[in-house]
Amino acid sequence: MDVFNNLAGGIVSILTLQNILLLGAGVTLGMIVGVMPGLGPSAGLAILLPLTFGLDPTGAIVMMAAVYYGSMYGGTITSVLINTPGESATVASTFDGYPLAKQGRAGPALIMAAIASFIAGTIGAVLISFFAPSVASVARTFGPPELFLIVVVGLLTLIVIVGKNRLLGVISALIGFALATVGIDVGIGAQRYTFGSTELINGIDFIPVAIGLFGVGEILHAMWRGGHLEKLDYQKISLRGKGFWPTRADFKESNGAMLRGSFLGFFTGTAPGAGATVASLMSYNVEKSISKTPERFGKGAMAGLAGPEAANNGASAGAMVPLLTLGIPGSSSTAVLLAAFLMWGLQPGPLLMEQNPEFAWGLIASMYLGNVMLLLINIFMIPTFANVARVPFRVLAPVIILICALGTYTIHGSILEVWIMLACGVLGFFMRRYGFSPAALVIALVLGPLAEETLRQTMIISGGSFGIFFERATSMWLLAVMVALIAVPLLSPWIRRIVNVRVRDVGRRRREQQRAEERKDVNS
Repeated sequence: MDVFNNLAGGIVSILTLQNILLLGAGVTLGMIVGVMPGLGPSAGLAILLPLTFGLDPTGAIVMMAAVYYGSMYGGTITSVLINTPGESATVASTFDGYPLAKQGRAGPALIMAAIASFIAGTIGAVLISFFAPSVASVARTFGPPELFLIVVVGLLTLIVIVGKNRLLGVISALIGFALATVGIDVGIGAQRYTFGSTELINGIDFIPVAIGLFGVGEILHAMWRGGHLEKLDYQKISLRGKGFWPTRADFKESNGAMLRGSFLGFFTGTAPGAGATVASLMSYNVEKSISKTPERFGKGAMAGLAGPEAANNGASAGAMVPLLTLGIPGSSSTAVLLAAFLMWGLQPGPLLMEQNPEFAWGLIASMYLGNVMLLLINIFMIPTFANVARVPFRVLAPVIILICALGTYTIHGSILEVWIMLACGVLGFFMRRYGFSPAALVIALVLGPLAEETLRQTMIISGGSFGIFFERATSMWLLAVMVALIAVPLLSPWIRRIVNVRVRDVGRRRREQQRAEERKDVNS
């Protein structure tokens, strides 16, 4: 009953005209960010964060969360219409979304994607309502050793599961930790790496780094790929066009995929570092493997679009669980949200739901209403949002860079932070160019102070002994997860070779048995 009472209180707290308008604005802005090639939820959140200055914390976070899950669907529009994913989480949507658009079925594809997003978002909100309080109650028993290990596990998960090159991922995280050391050493009160600058005494602010890496960096990388020269193969759609709405067969084909993708995405998203990209690709592989007609996948299978769409939106909801209950961002997007929490004086973690219940449950309640808004806006404004994708990139790029510079300057009125943002933009370009992980850098930068503080506290408690990590049951479990994350990639080639040999042996024995039976039949 506590869940229903808390949820009812959360709904009441957000049912004000201002919060509803902010929720609608967040969903709409998220859609626009999503359909702009080269941007994504991380860049959109970082760029739009200055817009929330002056708002109350609940309204500001409701708006930013709406931008977060609204941009997830915005990327689907470009994936379907122009075969260009708005961000990595919608890559799987291009596999069958664009073939459907080329068959003249862009309308049904986008509507089914919107319905899948709505179902996954709603299921995710329900699961958060029941799952988050339980996780928070367990997390309240954690001490400094467990919190430090959770930070390490989250980064390892991001590096091992998502990263293409694990060494470069580790280097990216170490750069983030290094940037987090700039400022005042809380242990002894001395300045570190400030080079005499009074503006760096409080450290390097997260927002200029995030805007530079995800905003300017993405734009520079897109220009390097020739995005300003591309002529897009755009598939036109119209609300009045023939065949705009999905058929009964489309729903029959996609119902199971939506439900499977929703649950798979949510529980994948709750693992720090896994994220929507992993969830969507996993869902696509699952749907193809269980389909009775796998040959249709890649050629316009509606289940191949609905499953990944449900998964990436389910994962975006799931990623809110570790953020709200542990204060650990599971992705670069939730890392920006964590920075927003801290900026408004709110500390995500085990005590958030206890100390600020109206805020935490208001945010959860807003997800129910936000998904309804997202569904209606998606269905009836698809052609309008699709036209944003037709704006030439050479026009968008300078406008976005200007917005990045203005947004950075308005935070503290600091020219130094603008230079930091531009420098991080160049760094972000080279990181994308050579396979480094901007997400790992950002998450390490955000979690660096927490990791340093909890490690110091752990060492003080244990008298400088690392044996404390082996004396506590929860710490032992987390260490086992870390060992598994490190060992599985190292052992996977060896395991794969053994499995392939066994499969070949089984196949050879079966063929020999069949030949023996054939010879027996001939002799008889």
